[in-house]
Amino acid sequence: MTDRAPWITYRPELKVLDCTIRDGGLMNNHQFDNDVVKAVYETCVEAGLDMMEIGYKMSRKQADPKKFGPFKFSDEESIRKIVGDNKTSLRLAVMADAGKCDYETDILPKEQSVIDVVRVATYVNQIPMAVDMIHDAHEKGYEVWCNIMAISIVQEPDLQQALEVLATTPASVVVVVDSFGALYREQVDYLVKLYQSALKGTGKEVGIHAHNNQQLAFANTIEAIILGCNRVDATMMGLGRGAGNCNMELLIGFLRNPKFRIRPIYKLLQDHMLKLREKMEWGPVVPYNISGLLNQHPRAAMAVRASTGPDKDDFVSFYDKCVSEV
Repeated sequence: MTDRAPWITYRPELKVLDCTIRDGGLMNNHQFDNDVVKAVYETCVEAGLDMMEIGYKMSRKQADPKKFGPFKFSDEESIRKIVGDNKTSLRLAVMADAGKCDYETDILPKEQSVIDVVRVATYVNQIPMAVDMIHDAHEKGYEVWCNIMAISIVQEPDLQQALEVLATTPASVVVVVDSFGALYREQVDYLVKLYQSALKGTGKEVGIHAHNNQQLAFANTIEAIILGCNRVDATMMGLGRGAGNCNMELLIGFLRNPKFRIRPIYKLLQDHMLKLREKMEWGPVVPYNISGLLNQHPRAAMAVRASTGPDKDDFVSFYDKCVSEV
């Protein structure tokens, strides 16, 4: 790389993870047809992506299997219906939320599973449980990542302590997660450097998972990459909770790595994602802009957008209600 035009080349150690089915499933209770899940999987393979997060490991004690699709739970049988033995270079991941996963029993030993990576998602107050989950998955033979959620509302001393603890665990990646789509470039800069400093000397990588409430997911992902993040999340057509995520088609176009192929992604968008858009809404519509601006969880915006009444497009009332809760 030169100092004059580093953007015309690429960083081979940077890895891309697709989380379309896992994050996008938050918009439809993971009620995807298997042909859609298989199409995303095959697209990830054809596009040369490094990893696909296929779903959650959710406790059946907390979520009714009659109300949710199979990738809310991601049992081995459901995954293998899509990927078989996954004799490809694409690595498979699942997400296990602290407090919502029966990880001792639902995450099998690696030799019994087609999964490669367990991503432990945690709020900062759940770090002790997350550490136990990280050790459990690592001892079972998996690579383990940790996503600290909702960091835009975490006090810095708490975040620093959490990072110090995670630095001592076998987690190989710690991900900066902009859960509310509230962060701006300057904050992404600060947080990425904070994570890098806390993990310095451990060999761990820093990742980025951005939401698009303020239409900054792609820009913030680029900023994190520039600063040295080597583990990057994105979704097809930005499909994800609420405002969605960094668009995979934009990210792959930006990265310039010749191992990635963008045409299969466009075909997936054309053949499947446009049909999904007819059934459900996602993307940075105004209520999500408002929740991101106010650094609030998007659940209220999701609820109003899911309604069929006159309040759905009453942006002023929604804004007033959100402001009153600040």
